[in-house]
Amino acid sequence: MKNFGHTKTGRRRFVFEMIPACAISCIFCKELFGMIQETSEGKIRMFDREFPIKLTFREYIGRQNSQFIGFAKAVEKKFGKEETIEVIKAWATEFNLERGRKQAERSPDRSLKTYTRMFANPKDWEGLLNMEVVEDSDTAFELRVTECLPAANFIENDAADIGYAAVCWGDYAWAKEFNSKIQLVRDKTLMQGKSCCNHRYIWIG
Repeated sequence: MKNFGHTKTGRRRFVFEMIPACAISCIFCKELFGMIQETSEGKIRMFDREFPIKLTFREYIGRQNSQFIGFAKAVEKKFGKEETIEVIKAWATEFNLERGRKQAERSPDRSLKTYTRMFANPKDWEGLLNMEVVEDSDTAFELRVTECLPAANFIENDAADIGYAAVCWGDYAWAKEFNSKIQLVRDKTLMQGKSCCNHRYIWIG
């Protein structure tokens, strides 16, 4: 086993702490730096100006993911793929646990219907996903995603395993934290090269 000068726990802590910083870093820092150089206005006024770049959904997702993918691949070279994916999954789990808690706090109740309401209208997701609702009842909600722009971007950049860990893995924690009686059952995703994502949320209460 290679010696990187850190214990396994130390390596995991280092990567775990760095991932959020990378994920929330400024996507367009180069363009923003150009704005700072080109204006003599005060910082507060400049930061409140309209952002000058117009992007398609595809361009936005590409820019949003590029720094994260680059960072993850650099970490892979240092610590190995298995360790990197494990840490990204741990980060995604914590992120989505917090998302589930916050959603539950804002919701009028913690029923299956309330949780899946955000997916009930596929048109709300146009530009990012092509999907259809297969079942919507009091005990089960099934969603089939046939196109996913984030998945396409990660795959194009030879980073599907990174994308699955960062984007798909946390879905289980998100649903469970909203209500432990909601269980996500899914055996295929576009990120894994399958024909669709078959999200099925089941009420087990």
